[in-house]
Amino acid sequence: MTVAGCGREEAPAAARTPEVAYVTLRHQPVALSTELPGRTVAYRVAEVRPQVDGIILKRLFKEGSEVRQGQQLYQIDPSIYRAAHASAAATLESARQTAQRYERLARDRAVSQQEYEQARAAWLSAQAAVDRAAIDLRYTRVLAPISGRIGRSFASEGALATNGQANALATVQQLDPIYVDVTQPSSALLGLRRDLAAGRLEAAGENAARVRLILEDGSEYAEPGRLEFTEVGVDTGTGSVTLRAVFPNPRHELLPGMFVRARMQQGVRPAAMLAPQRGITRDAKGQATALLVNQNDEVELRRIEAERVIGENWLVSGGLQPGERLIVDGLQFVRPGMKVRPLPFAAAVPASAANAANTVDAASAAGAVVSQR
Repeated sequence: MTVAGCGREEAPAAARTPEVAYVTLRHQPVALSTELPGRTVAYRVAEVRPQVDGIILKRLFKEGSEVRQGQQLYQIDPSIYRAAHASAAATLESARQTAQRYERLARDRAVSQQEYEQARAAWLSAQAAVDRAAIDLRYTRVLAPISGRIGRSFASEGALATNGQANALATVQQLDPIYVDVTQPSSALLGLRRDLAAGRLEAAGENAARVRLILEDGSEYAEPGRLEFTEVGVDTGTGSVTLRAVFPNPRHELLPGMFVRARMQQGVRPAAMLAPQRGITRDAKGQATALLVNQNDEVELRRIEAERVIGENWLVSGGLQPGERLIVDGLQFVRPGMKVRPLPFAAAVPASAANAANTVDAASAAGAVVSQR
């Protein structure tokens, strides 16, 4: 009967003192980063347009291929411009001979100085006409203005090309490197500057301009980029500021117009408080709460300010102090005011298993009492 009496005393004690696992909170430096939506933009874009009138005889490139700066893309019928160049060259030769003859006559005072100067001006004008005809003839060979990938052709053989036409013949885009334009609310930019000015944040140093890219499928782009500049004005329609980053794109994985997310460092918080997500819950009003173990090994409920998620932790800006013990395992078995048996999380047996074992022990003890009766 004495053994049965002991069982009745020990079973409730085991059930009343559950084990919980805790982590000790401390301040630590944390690099803060942000993810911003953006779009990829070609590094350089050049529209291919004719600079002379004429019929297109040939298209000399494959649509979607890589072209080099200066590579010929189209051939416009050069016959009219070749004839104009030959005529200008003949006029030049006649004007040259006249000017040279007048120069000799002017030395002998057979013609006036004014007549000689007029002949020389006609020679120079003819030279300019030859140069202009040569330029027009050269423009019949439509060349790539930049190196890059050329898109589809908007003109085919036999089409009429005109100088100053509204539609481009084709478009060339340089894709390596490539720009990424991201937008950030102006309010967030102001808050960042205030935190830096107040000392709550420290500049991220050399990594401040380093940017990583998250693609549409959720994967991370292999090549890091660098922040180039921040727009000097705020968009009046959206209240946002545009930031531009540049990324190497050797394999042309990034194409203009793709939706991406850019991850960049904002700064370093030298004394940040990180709390594991598994130890933070929210009440019915959505307020973040935490259960702590106080000096008397009792559970204490605390409302906190959870600012953002960093990895597996919450960045806590209020409600917790360094040195406090945050319960991260066994939350479902305790409530505020309960006495607990705290164990460090790294060395603790999972509290759920420990509490389950306590329940089994209590049930076994109760069964022993019944059997003794």
